[in-house]
Amino acid sequence: MIIEISDIASEHLAPYHRLTETQLRNRLDPEMGIFIAESPNVIKAALKAGCQPLSLLTERRHLESTAKEVVELVGEQTPVFTGSRDLLAQLTGYELTRGVLCAMRRPRMKSVEEVCDGKRRIAVIDSVVNATNTGAIFRAAAALGIEAVLLTHTCSDPLNRRCVRVSMGTVFQVDWAWMEDVDKFNVDKFDIDRFGWVERLRRLGFATIAMALRDDALPIDDPRLKAHERIALVLGNEGEGLPQAVIDACDHTAVIPMQRDVDSLNVAAAAAVAFWELRKR
Repeated sequence: MIIEISDIASEHLAPYHRLTETQLRNRLDPEMGIFIAESPNVIKAALKAGCQPLSLLTERRHLESTAKEVVELVGEQTPVFTGSRDLLAQLTGYELTRGVLCAMRRPRMKSVEEVCDGKRRIAVIDSVVNATNTGAIFRAAAALGIEAVLLTHTCSDPLNRRCVRVSMGTVFQVDWAWMEDVDKFNVDKFDIDRFGWVERLRRLGFATIAMALRDDALPIDDPRLKAHERIALVLGNEGEGLPQAVIDACDHTAVIPMQRDVDSLNVAAAAAVAFWELRKR
């Protein structure tokens, strides 16, 4: 259903310009929340994963080119809002460099136990707040054999528009869950042990490996790390790394050996190196 935009203040267009990320998530009912997928390939990945489309937004000129396949996939009942490049930039606040946006219903949130069931290699990211880094970690996880990603409530949202785009849709391919059993977006309810999830992973059968700069850290290629059947690799905040309490609670501390006085890599780059080194053999 093609709809020419006549009023950018229309309530139907709110997900694309007026609602903040927090409002899109819907604090009162997270499973009724919305996320925005950007670019045809990312939208197709979300559709393949079963996400429900609510509407599309695309430039008029893309209807018979870039957006054509996506428009066909979402079906005739899904509104497709369209207009000129300048009008859409006025609406969203940025140019649609990928040609098309899709407002979609947030999928059901999974539990840690669901996500970890049967998995041998998982990643835990603690307080990684940059959506670009989170998206890059998901893309590396998908490419390098990590079967699930767990996030603490202080991380950026994997369904943030930028995170989804940077991940190239892999947030819909890799199982993920919030590490704490609380409503991530109502953190006033957060009253459990801040680092109790380390022991929780141990009870689920995972050896926990903290990536941190410590004198007693094992090189990431140390055979003692690879000897574990099930591994949870724990990565920390971009600036401060992992809290000492997390490092102390983990079974091992690991480091990527550096040269030329470089002390560390960006968290997403470090994740990719570690994922490759600790992959299933």
